[in-house]
Amino acid sequence: MIEKETFHPLNYIKKEEYSGSMDGMRYLLKRVKSGDADKIKVTIWPEPFGIHKTPEEQKESIEVPLDEEGVGMAADWLNEQYEKQQDRWKAAKKWGI
Repeated sequence: MIEKETFHPLNYIKKEEYSGSMDGMRYLLKRVKSGDADKIKVTIWPEPFGIHKTPEEQKESIEVPLDEEGVGMAADWLNEQYEKQQDRWKAAKKWGI
């Protein structure tokens, strides 16, 4: 699980993509433009491949504000998806797909 108190990638996301994984679930936080506003696009997908080698239908994304509150929202969503889709992540880790 991601601990919101120690999850502080905001300054990094402003310049670069931020990726990680949790027991079969991979994720990417990326700065994107949404209209006039900058946002964080949060994407999840199953292991073992990187985001560019994973089929689009296996990815899920949301956009949150590009600020500390948005980072907290991203952490909450990542934790929620990790819990909701435990079987998916375990299968990906087990079978490498």
